[in-house]
Amino acid sequence: MNNENQIGIGQQSDAKATSTDNAKSRMNDSSNAPLKKFFVDALKDMLWGEKAITSSLKKLQNSVSNEELQDAFQDHEFQTQKHIARLEKVFGLLGERADTKKCKALEGILKEVDEMIESTPEGSATRDAVAIIGAQKVEHYEIACYGGLVAIAHTLGMTRAADLLQKSLEEEEQTDYDLTDIAECKINFEAKEEAEAKEPVEEKG
Repeated sequence: MNNENQIGIGQQSDAKATSTDNAKSRMNDSSNAPLKKFFVDALKDMLWGEKAITSSLKKLQNSVSNEELQDAFQDHEFQTQKHIARLEKVFGLLGERADTKKCKALEGILKEVDEMIESTPEGSATRDAVAIIGAQKVEHYEIACYGGLVAIAHTLGMTRAADLLQKSLEEEEQTDYDLTDIAECKINFEAKEEAEAKEPVEEKG
């Protein structure tokens, strides 16, 4: 089978899956109206959040000094753009406009992350360690949200939407794991040594 035929079959499969999801969604609209509304509102929250996180990740890249951590934040910024695109596809599957709605919870977390960074010395390992903790607070919130959205998408019979959201969920979980690895393998130790070096030496009597 040549590539053109394979691509054609793949496109037909995607179109069939989308059509099936849309049909199931229409059947569920009347019986699941409140749940569907909550789902759409949660997607709007998430879309606002992902866009806000993009800006936050740019600031984090400029705030930390460890190159591996800078690269990790940059990689996740690019990944976040994919999450935005997937959310927009989910809106399309629902027949809804990809609008945003300010997520007050995430807005508060992002503000806290800024304050955490500002409270630490510039160029220090301590700031890098704190940046990881702040970023993971954001990741854990996203993991909770995407996990819930995946479950609701399955409940509504939207398999294609669930698959898209599941991909973003797995990427958020991997980012959280990677940040923990960077912290535990190097940065936390450097921050500890940094703190110990600044401790006053006790005079012996």
